[in-house]
Amino acid sequence: MTRMTPFCPVPGAFLLRRLAGAMGLALLAAGCAAPTVEMPQRRAVATEQLPPMKVFAPARPTPPARSNASIAQDFMDLTFRMESGRAVERFNRFEVPVRVAMTGTVPASARPDLQALLQRLRTEAAIDIAEAATPEAANVTVQFLPRARMQALVPHAACFVVPNVSGWEEFRAHRRSQRVDWTQLHRRDRIAIFIPADVAPQEVRDCLHEELAQALGPLNDLYRLSDSVFNDDNFHTVLTGFDMLVLRATYALELHSGMTPAQVAARLPAILARLNPAGRGGAAGPAGTTPRAWVDAIEAALGPRTPPEGRRFAAHGALAIASAQGWTDNRRAFSHFAVARLSLAAEVESAVMHFAAAAQIYRALPDGAIHLAHVDMQMAAFALSAGQADEAIALADRALPAVARAENAALLSTLMMIKSEALALAGRDAEARAVMLDSLGWARYGFGSDDLVHQRKAEIAALVPTAGRMALTAARGSGG
Repeated sequence: MTRMTPFCPVPGAFLLRRLAGAMGLALLAAGCAAPTVEMPQRRAVATEQLPPMKVFAPARPTPPARSNASIAQDFMDLTFRMESGRAVERFNRFEVPVRVAMTGTVPASARPDLQALLQRLRTEAAIDIAEAATPEAANVTVQFLPRARMQALVPHAACFVVPNVSGWEEFRAHRRSQRVDWTQLHRRDRIAIFIPADVAPQEVRDCLHEELAQALGPLNDLYRLSDSVFNDDNFHTVLTGFDMLVLRATYALELHSGMTPAQVAARLPAILARLNPAGRGGAAGPAGTTPRAWVDAIEAALGPRTPPEGRRFAAHGALAIASAQGWTDNRRAFSHFAVARLSLAAEVESAVMHFAAAAQIYRALPDGAIHLAHVDMQMAAFALSAGQADEAIALADRALPAVARAENAALLSTLMMIKSEALALAGRDAEARAVMLDSLGWARYGFGSDDLVHQRKAEIAALVPTAGRMALTAARGSGG
């Protein structure tokens, strides 16, 4: 029910000879709408006018690639358990048409993104959902407020959703009572979603997708899922084909609020066979439960309150648990990922080894292309920092289609900036300028403020080795 402040994957797959020298600049947080960049901050002077903000065309998600038996298992775990591990004893959903209103200081990008999302929910999930005529007529209220005000009460939440209230003051008044306890619901009548108004358009959109989906359906997040927004690793930023199938099943006519887990489980196979005939046949697979010790270790490894040495220790602990469990899914990959991310500063070769291990697992997972795109982004940054222009261009080109499909403008613009700098390093100036111009339009959606866009551009430019720039300048000056 809470979208946490995004963890930005920083993957890798092979060792570049000049990697260690590039470490201070290569820790790019491109997967996040509001980036936290682990590098010396070099603010660019905003001397150029930015192009108009780019937005994505209507989504064309791919259907889930797994069996219905596997999806049924995921549905039960998402629906009847909270993120904390507490059980949800009765199925609950809206039993009336859903009407959504936005209140507070609504960002300019929010209404078009909400309208696009509601259209997807109507067509892909078959939910009767639309904007409310007035805020009073809404049973889902999306309230925008300053990030500082929101996080003063819920410190590490990027955004969150609460039952049985319609606004911030009502939430404040009842936040410690059973009134806002999801496990006490018999059906859903009123829900509030709280989103910061002063963040990038992409972060607003990401919050709309995840929190509205949880307002309508699943309450849990599962780290084992590689094809869903219902996963705290934050690789997917918009609702996937799997997510829409889960929501469509949630609002199937065969189900109703008040049903027990056993009653839902008995009806689910027929529902999924009707909604997803391509998923018939095949076993569920050995997903299993996720030990709380592993979740705690991952949260400690990635949490801001844990000191650096404790974070590395926790990440290795999570990997040890994943290895002992014999996992070969997203949890094992993400364990390697966390170890690698926290090893970059001091143990470069170890970090690259763990990044490569994570990438190998991601390649075998459903909808793993966006995960691998993060790998290619980091490797493209390393290649650029080593002066390997052709390699950086090839890696960026390989990643860009998957990133565009995933609608991650922050990652898209970062890859384009890397490619632009690599093209310039290779002496292909006209192409470099065209790609950079394109990247800036996406950056305005992904990062928000003009200052952050210029800052990201300067950070990418700083990756280019000084010797490479000097050689290129000399060649141009001599007409070469």
